[in-house]
Amino acid sequence: MLNKIKRLLIGRPMKSTEIEEEKLSKFKALAVLSSDALSSVAYGTEQILIILMAAGFAAIWYSIPISIAVLGLLTVLIFSYRQTIFAYPKGGGAYIVAKDNLGVSIGLMAGGSLLVDYILTVAVSSSAGTDAITSAFPSLHEHRVLIALTMILFLTIMNLRGITESASVLALPVYLFVVAIFVLIISGVIKYISGGGHAEVPELGTAVSNISWFLLLKAFSSGCSALTGVEAVSNAIPNFKQPAERNAAATLMMMGTILGAMFIGISLLAYWYGITPAPKETVVSQIAANTFGRGILYYFIQGTTALILFLAANTAYSAFPLLAFMLAKDKYMPHMFMVRGDRLGFSNGIIFLGVLSALLVILFQGHTENLIPLYAVGVFIPFTLSQLGMMVRWVKLRPAGWLIRFIVNTIGMLTTLAITLIFILTKFNQVWMIFIFLPIVIFLFFQIHRHYLNIADELRIDMDEEKPVIKGSTIVVPVAGITRVVMNSLSYAKSLTNHVVAVYVGFDDEDIARMEKKWEEWNPGVRLITLRSSYRSIIRPLMRFIETVEWKTSETDHITILIPQFITRHWWHYFLHNQTGLLLRAYLFNHKDVVIATVPYHLHK
Repeated sequence: MLNKIKRLLIGRPMKSTEIEEEKLSKFKALAVLSSDALSSVAYGTEQILIILMAAGFAAIWYSIPISIAVLGLLTVLIFSYRQTIFAYPKGGGAYIVAKDNLGVSIGLMAGGSLLVDYILTVAVSSSAGTDAITSAFPSLHEHRVLIALTMILFLTIMNLRGITESASVLALPVYLFVVAIFVLIISGVIKYISGGGHAEVPELGTAVSNISWFLLLKAFSSGCSALTGVEAVSNAIPNFKQPAERNAAATLMMMGTILGAMFIGISLLAYWYGITPAPKETVVSQIAANTFGRGILYYFIQGTTALILFLAANTAYSAFPLLAFMLAKDKYMPHMFMVRGDRLGFSNGIIFLGVLSALLVILFQGHTENLIPLYAVGVFIPFTLSQLGMMVRWVKLRPAGWLIRFIVNTIGMLTTLAITLIFILTKFNQVWMIFIFLPIVIFLFFQIHRHYLNIADELRIDMDEEKPVIKGSTIVVPVAGITRVVMNSLSYAKSLTNHVVAVYVGFDDEDIARMEKKWEEWNPGVRLITLRSSYRSIIRPLMRFIETVEWKTSETDHITILIPQFITRHWWHYFLHNQTGLLLRAYLFNHKDVVIATVPYHLHK
């Protein structure tokens, strides 16, 4: 039954040879890997305005120069990451660049930051998408957590079905959003030219008495939240069709062009219309309502905005499992993240991401606005480390034309470092936890790595000196009576060795005598040892007996505890029987010289 549900949700298993069919074209990659960056148009301008409103309505004109500065930073990042793509065509982005050029610890800092950022991406995007829906339909506001969790579940299932299939389904909403925003921008510009702007909007350059550099820097850092997701393309190069690096670079340039045009367009419309942030209505919703009224086009824009905000999480679903795979391959994360599922995706990474992001949504009750600064810092740290790593690479290798590349990455590093410091200084009360959480994550990486190295050292053998040791075999079979289950287990045990002992635990002398008499009548050719339990415990006498056998024979024999077990026809029958075998296995687990085996007998009724 469970397998049928799995096949219905995820689809048929795919052969390993089909992996090339799972590679992305530029068209699909733009939808899958750019959804996070493109969706930030829906809240980037709003984050700037929220900060500026502290100085009053007259300060909103500052949103234009701040948006231009954000656009400039976007340009630097796009060209910087384009260089990274060609320098590291196997993907991995900031983690691989920093590890290769700055050392393992710095690489793990970049990798850990990105993993945290991807988890936050899913939580923030699903909550932001819910905000877009509740802006259009306020009656749904109280169901925001359920809506966000539903979308996380949907995206998790879609990505478990495979990256190509999820790209085919999710491409349409992404491109619809791009079309919708450009329709909104063009219509809004036409309306403004026709005299439809806000009559009292402050002119550019208007003096504002209570504005400060601190406030402007804080607004700029908030606007830089629009740049999250830019690095995803460089992380996921292996997901592209060949030539992978060229397709990835082209996708990155297309994403930067579209994002820049949409972001500056929304910022201009927000300024011209005199839009200010509202608790229950987004800036994009207000712009759309001012441009089209609350008609079909308004609901179309709100619907596509909600979809892209939800689908922004899909960028994390593409990048997180691949980054987790690379960390696991280097022995810094559990090896389970290296396993491909039925549909050739890294299923454990997909499920892990979905579960953690859902927990965040529940913990914050869908109000994840306070996570946006932490979310932005989580990505600007890898931005900075990646650019610094590339600078070191150019200085070390000095290929033809390296100086121009070095200058591009230097500008990128200095800019992103400045943004990171601005975030920390202006929003320390919201991002302080990263200084606790990130060291813990890096510590865990090193502990996992140490564990794998210790295991490898302990399991490694000297093939010239060490050979298998041949011993005898003693098999102990705990029995509860004379049944087909016991007969099946003894038959198997006797096929392996003649040293087989059956052990029975009785609670009184009469019980033991009855068992001994029946055993003698049956005469299976196996010696029966009976033990008395004064405290009605089966496990304790058995454990004492096994320890005695282990003490006497472990030097000469392999000791096997063969546990008879019947398998019920229906799963619920399992709860109607004592689980003595399960308890015995649990107690024996730490006995290093004992082999534990189970002989199943399948019931038919």
